[in-house]
Amino acid sequence: MSIDKDLLDRLMEGRAPGDLFGKEGILSELTKALAERALSTELDEHLSEERAQEPPEGHNQPANRRNGSSQKTVATDAGKVVLDIPRDRNGTFDPVLIAKYQRRFPEFDTKIISMYTRGMTTREIQGHIEEIYGFDASPSLISAITDTVMQEVTAWQNRPLEPCYPVVFMDAIRVNIRSDGAVSNKAVFVALAIQPDGTRDVLGLWFQANEGAKFWAKVLSDLRNRGVQDILIAVVDGLKGFPQAIEAAFPRTQIRVSVRLSRGL
Repeated sequence: MSIDKDLLDRLMEGRAPGDLFGKEGILSELTKALAERALSTELDEHLSEERAQEPPEGHNQPANRRNGSSQKTVATDAGKVVLDIPRDRNGTFDPVLIAKYQRRFPEFDTKIISMYTRGMTTREIQGHIEEIYGFDASPSLISAITDTVMQEVTAWQNRPLEPCYPVVFMDAIRVNIRSDGAVSNKAVFVALAIQPDGTRDVLGLWFQANEGAKFWAKVLSDLRNRGVQDILIAVVDGLKGFPQAIEAAFPRTQIRVSVRLSRGL
């Protein structure tokens, strides 16, 4: 996946780079969340398989179970991420996703972005997981992790939002996405909010073939359905029809057109 880094620089101008893609950015949060969910599901599968096996004769050891977690720092393409690796009581769990001595987690963060694409099928999610695990993961494990990832994806996409945001930056970034062996160029619609305490929050990521005011109207409707009642200031590019779409969804919002954003598209 390729991202126009110059456009990202313009979108993040005046804000710390880490607000989106840095150590504390949304990409690191998504990577951590999905990796930990996948590891947790992997341990559940391991414990389930152990319970299904016949215990040896005279074996009275209690059934294996979860036993907390240990932290491990792994490197991704976007930076270092600290993961909570689940443990089992008997010490027989050896995760496939992050092996005991593995410190590198290549390309997982780019797959995370793809997983959060709206409309992505379970087959495509499963394809990404299979790429991560290679040939060592069983079909049941792949299926279990796919289901878990989909739950995490849906929860993040539909999480409730604050009633009011002082400032929301809205822009689209062009990216190349590989799906079923083919690469297609799509527009990633990004809504980046500034909260009253000054912190930043990515309200959502929406993918579409092309940027247009009609699709932005759907994005704004999604924000309203998730609890946003008002936006004080919306900073947008010069896309035709965009201000009208904002006024229809949030009539009291003040609209500021950024020349820098419009030049980046």
